[in-house]
Amino acid sequence: MPCLGRFRRTLCTLFVLGLASASLASASATLLLEEPYGKLGFFTATGHAAVYLSGVCAETPLVLRRCAPGELGTVISRYDGVGGYDWVAIPLIPYLYAVEQPDDIPLFVDPKVINFLRDQYRRKNLEAVAPDLGNGETPGGNWYELVGSAYDRAAYGFEIETSQAQDEAFIRKYNAAPNRSHFRTVSHNCADFAKDVINFYYPKALHRSVVADVGMTTPKQMAKTMVKFSARHPELEFSRFVIPQVPGNVARSTAVHGVVESFLKSKKYIVPSAVVSPIFAGCLLAVYEGTGAGRFNPARQALVFNSQRELEPPVGQEDRRSYQIELNHLAADTSETGSAHVQKTLGRMMGNATPGFDSQGHPVLRVGTGERVVSVGITGGNLFAKDTSGQFAQQLLEARLGVELRRGNAPKVSENDVEHDWSLLQKALNASDNQVATGSARPLQAGSPRWEPAGNQP
Repeated sequence: MPCLGRFRRTLCTLFVLGLASASLASASATLLLEEPYGKLGFFTATGHAAVYLSGVCAETPLVLRRCAPGELGTVISRYDGVGGYDWVAIPLIPYLYAVEQPDDIPLFVDPKVINFLRDQYRRKNLEAVAPDLGNGETPGGNWYELVGSAYDRAAYGFEIETSQAQDEAFIRKYNAAPNRSHFRTVSHNCADFAKDVINFYYPKALHRSVVADVGMTTPKQMAKTMVKFSARHPELEFSRFVIPQVPGNVARSTAVHGVVESFLKSKKYIVPSAVVSPIFAGCLLAVYEGTGAGRFNPARQALVFNSQRELEPPVGQEDRRSYQIELNHLAADTSETGSAHVQKTLGRMMGNATPGFDSQGHPVLRVGTGERVVSVGITGGNLFAKDTSGQFAQQLLEARLGVELRRGNAPKVSENDVEHDWSLLQKALNASDNQVATGSARPLQAGSPRWEPAGNQP
């Protein structure tokens, strides 16, 4: 398959290793359209916007520099209430997963694992913008939005090529300008910041919609105008992709909307409005239809991002259904109540376990088993470590595949992702069978009182 974007080339290890110098590296600017999550109002249902710059790296979260060969660039965005700063820059992998290496990304998460990874990364790298409280405890506020974004929501990337000269000019300007917060939801929000960054590279490329978004700058409108700009400039290499939300016992993010679209699609707003003023509701509907606010689909033609491979096409519907049927059969054979029971059981065990790191620094769960506390791996690299039971690995992979194959919106998993996870599941089944045959199986006890205290020591 031909190369479909500089983002893919940036992530390709062989390409990076083959670079003789940083000057040979391709560069790009990617608008990240991030889905909303949680039960929020129609303004916050517009999601979040950030910009990923593959040729710009973070010397610190507040100082930019050119990337060296092998570095993946940085994500820069505006946040509300983070150290009083207007923008913060975070390396790509930590921004998405709150870990520094792709091998350390958990296969399945729960809120406790997510909070642990975020806080450990903060303590190591983000004290300048989110320091400990006076008693050494974790601070409150919105700093958590800086890392682990892919645990909360899926994101869509719209990538356009840039040049080294543009990157250097951007670094000079943003390092020299004051970095003081002036966040306002309506006029200086995250989408306004993303617009300014992209427009620095390509003036007037992005603009807000006075009608469809009532004058507010929204992430969806920025993505829509980014696609239109690329269509007007076919000489600039352009690609689109989706960054899936990490499977876990956390709510899935929801579709991103504009302001008028959010109002119309929210029953708690539109129904009372239609009762009080049918004319007002009718005007909103006319704006929605006239501007085509709901017709832009960020998932259209989007490839699927994987931190360790190239961008790949999403799994087809027929293949997804075939895998789902096989998984349902497997769950029925190995559990009395099927995959839903597996995920609940896994969730209870993870909720009672203590997150930590193994001796190599990979995330683990410390779990009680009989009279012992063992560390079980939760990443692709340590899932089959010595202490991890085949039964636990099987449950984790069944739960992960269940989330990946779930019916709903546009697919956010590639066929290679599913094949890879399926092969791990087969390995877990074989390991479980071998442990039963040799009498070495140790069931993990979600209700055991013997949990190792929290901490990050192996």
